[in-house]
Amino acid sequence: GLLDADIYGPSLPRLLNITEKPESDGHTLLPIVRHGIKTMSIGFLVKEDEAMIWRGPMVQSALTQMLNDVTWAPLDVLVLDMPPGTGDAQLTIAQRVPLKGAVIVSTPQDIALIDARKGIAMFNKTQVPILGVVENMSMFVCPDCGSSHAIFGHGGARETAEKLHAPFLGEIPLVPRIRETSDSGQPISVSAPESAEAKAFLDLAKKVAASLETASRPAPKIVIE
Repeated sequence: GLLDADIYGPSLPRLLNITEKPESDGHTLLPIVRHGIKTMSIGFLVKEDEAMIWRGPMVQSALTQMLNDVTWAPLDVLVLDMPPGTGDAQLTIAQRVPLKGAVIVSTPQDIALIDARKGIAMFNKTQVPILGVVENMSMFVCPDCGSSHAIFGHGGARETAEKLHAPFLGEIPLVPRIRETSDSGQPISVSAPESAEAKAFLDLAKKVAASLETASRPAPKIVIE
């Protein structure tokens, strides 16, 4: 399953070309299935260009409802796509959901890695295991000549992972085809499953799946004063 936890900027409807609204069985919402994946997003319930001008408590309520009032079961894994930062969405999920682990995604440049380090620190404080770090848009690959260019730098996410003793899961290149297929609602893993770009996502998914087999949340610390 895949839950779009970005209330202010949901991207799942465009990414999977979902235009219909979810149905209800009278008690809970039924997730919309695409490519064998059960999905839910606040974007299914509002127009694409409608701004969600909500304060923190409303965001928390919406996330709680999409978790508890959707017929997710049966599932093997539920992936929660979080917005950037360490705000209400992240805290709500980390405190109310027994997360198996978190994957930190960052571009290579220092200004983005600052937020990535904050994300790792937040999950460490809430005792959520870090499954690993991913470097997104790691290298621009020219579609004409195939040459690679480090537009945003290269290796920053790997270096951060090593410094913070977190696994480095891999790199996703910056190539036009990923953007084009995502905007068209046919992700690269579906539209071109044999491509090098799709293989990068598949390798990443395999590493995360393997990490889930061994990840465990530490017991809460008991402090007696």
